[in-house]
Amino acid sequence: MLKFDDETTKLLEIAYQGGDVSRRRRMAFDALCLSQGDTVVDIGCGNGLLTEEIARAVGAAGRVFGIDPSEDMRALALARCAAFPAVRIEDGLADKFPLSDGEADSVAAVQVLEYLPDIPAAIHEAHRVLRPGGRFVAVDTGFRTLDWFSEYEDRMKRVLTAWDQHYTEARVAALWPGLTRAAGFTAIEIEPFTYCDVTLRPDGIAFMLMHLMSRYAVENGHMPEHEAKAWFDEQEKLAKQGRFFFSLTYYRMSAVRL
Repeated sequence: MLKFDDETTKLLEIAYQGGDVSRRRRMAFDALCLSQGDTVVDIGCGNGLLTEEIARAVGAAGRVFGIDPSEDMRALALARCAAFPAVRIEDGLADKFPLSDGEADSVAAVQVLEYLPDIPAAIHEAHRVLRPGGRFVAVDTGFRTLDWFSEYEDRMKRVLTAWDQHYTEARVAALWPGLTRAAGFTAIEIEPFTYCDVTLRPDGIAFMLMHLMSRYAVENGHMPEHEAKAWFDEQEKLAKQGRFFFSLTYYRMSAVRL
């Protein structure tokens, strides 16, 4: 899993407010079907952008629980949501929420399940805290859909192989129907949405991934720093030459508690 140190946290704070990640966040928000007074759990709330949007939607009568294991991210979420007394930011993981059975109207998990060692436990915990008819919405990455151009295919493969070590499950969407049905959910849906870029933007997902992937490869001993830098520099060069190409599909998944 990625370590959110100060430098990574600052990078994510910029990228998460960009157009690409805002779109991903909106996909989750729209599927929650929020109403005034709802109680909502935001698993892996990170810097609190989705938590804040949920708080605005449910109003003062609602309750929002943002849960995240990263102290740095929780600090950002606390600062961002300070104006919303209905928000509580909690230290925790996805397998135990600070709510009673049937207490929540909806649960959100954006880019969380793909990192968990026990996805079924998280799905069962979401089912436990949801009321009958409550919605569980998740957004996860289709890691096997990544298509990224490089003139140096061997080096590109090494970067991607290194990146494959940072998550635990590459195909959450493929598992979603079976796992949610087994946990007692119904109305199971999956919708793909794709980012396909021929330009490189400082606020885009591709640029964010360039930073994260090169750092992860070096810091975890998968490749030397000079090789990771060469890959990063090549992508910037391709963009300047008008030859950049990046495509990655995410999946929005939802299910309703029986």
